[in-house]
Amino acid sequence: MAYDLLKGKRGIIFGALDSNSIAWKTAERVHEEGGKFVLTNAPIAMRMGQIKELAEKTGSEIIPADATSEEDLGNLVSESVKILGGKLDFVLHSIGMSVNVRKGRAYTDQNYDFSHKGWDISALSFHRVMQTLFKADAMNEWGSIVALTYMAAQRTFPDYNDMADNKAYLESVARSFGYFFGKEKKVRVNTISQSPTPTTAGQGVKGFDGFISYADKMSPLGNATALECADYTVTLFSDLTKKVTMQNLFHDGGFSNTGVSKEVMDHFVE
Repeated sequence: MAYDLLKGKRGIIFGALDSNSIAWKTAERVHEEGGKFVLTNAPIAMRMGQIKELAEKTGSEIIPADATSEEDLGNLVSESVKILGGKLDFVLHSIGMSVNVRKGRAYTDQNYDFSHKGWDISALSFHRVMQTLFKADAMNEWGSIVALTYMAAQRTFPDYNDMADNKAYLESVARSFGYFFGKEKKVRVNTISQSPTPTTAGQGVKGFDGFISYADKMSPLGNATALECADYTVTLFSDLTKKVTMQNLFHDGGFSNTGVSKEVMDHFVE
């Protein structure tokens, strides 16, 4: 059911790859709620995914942009404002990649060139996106910027590898830039710490299937789906959350506050 929560609002959605991705689901929900947006992803990701299908479905334009390139981001922001007919009201940062994970490098055997590249794409890009928006004065007052994260930023999940470090940096950027964006532009900045979700990127983590089952058994409400995360993101883009900023918001069915569940205990006492 749609409520026109984003009617008249404009934005940019980063990271839609295919129908499994949270950014894809968010784009669909934003469209249903009356929002208009530009879709963007790195050129190589666009070749791998089906973003054109999403653009047609939502009546959106696509602007390729490398999130590690200030030039690309500057062009993305200026062209989006032109295409959409005014300043932006929302931005979703849904970008993450670890070369070490892709190459099978253990956390205790990192290739630091890989580490730097993953950090640049997954974390520093969030600062770069916001700095570009900030300098261009491209956000409307009471706009909303959201990035997706995971609770490995707070707790150790060995196979999440250096992505845990990237997410910790990402969350810090949200707090730090959130202060300045709020103080000077009245724009809010938050991160959503989502349940493990079977996206294309998530399934690349070693032991993912076992872990998603464990998380589901640990969470009183079960794992949050990609669509449910999209719904939550819509609320953060809407005017209903105008005073929520600089927060890391757990959207995980209660996993983050559960020490142990009966289902998990039952497994070990069989």
